[in-house]
Amino acid sequence: MDTIFDWLDSQSIRYNNKQMINEALTHSSYANEHRWVRRDNERLEFMGDAVLQLWSSEKLFAIRPLLSEGAMTTLRSQLVCEEALADYNRKLGLGKYLLLGTGEEKSGGRNRDSLLADMFEALLGALYLDQGMYAVDIILEQVLTPAITSPKREAVIDYKTKLQEFVQADTRQTVHYELVRMDGPSNHPEFEMNVKLEDIVLGTGIGTSKKRAEQAAAKDAFEKMVK
Repeated sequence: MDTIFDWLDSQSIRYNNKQMINEALTHSSYANEHRWVRRDNERLEFMGDAVLQLWSSEKLFAIRPLLSEGAMTTLRSQLVCEEALADYNRKLGLGKYLLLGTGEEKSGGRNRDSLLADMFEALLGALYLDQGMYAVDIILEQVLTPAITSPKREAVIDYKTKLQEFVQADTRQTVHYELVRMDGPSNHPEFEMNVKLEDIVLGTGIGTSKKRAEQAAAKDAFEKMVK
């Protein structure tokens, strides 16, 4: 299948706004190199994240026997973390449709979890805005529903949730994350984040996105606290 629209046709997913769907595939590196491209996929990623949270929450809420709030939160975090979303993208074969700049392509961006996860969320956001939840259902029933009952790998453990649960076992306080620095080119940045409880730094992490850096910081803090 040569285009994303061929793939959507093969899935019996209708579409009206081709421009918005193409936008969902557009990484910032591609937009920067092609001045006629109006927007990259960051806004649609925001929408897709919200759609994904709602869809997965409804699925988990309906599971029998009923799950506790804590169990639903932990499982949802595992199902929608960056590594899991990249895995769904690969299983569906969508990565080949990602629009990348020349430098990002040469540096292996097409196989990078952060870019694949962002694209997956953006596509869900675009399809939701264009066709509603029915189109989202067709995709997520293929990859996320089976993942609910599959064993979870270490790679998809959500350390942010584990850390918050550990902290709240002793206190009702909430940890927060703070950007320390951002270095590197716009198409391959590196983020450093601190996780803090009030003014105390519990851990520090580095990643190619804020989400990954936050997870790394949470893992650092969690492993220190449980020793």
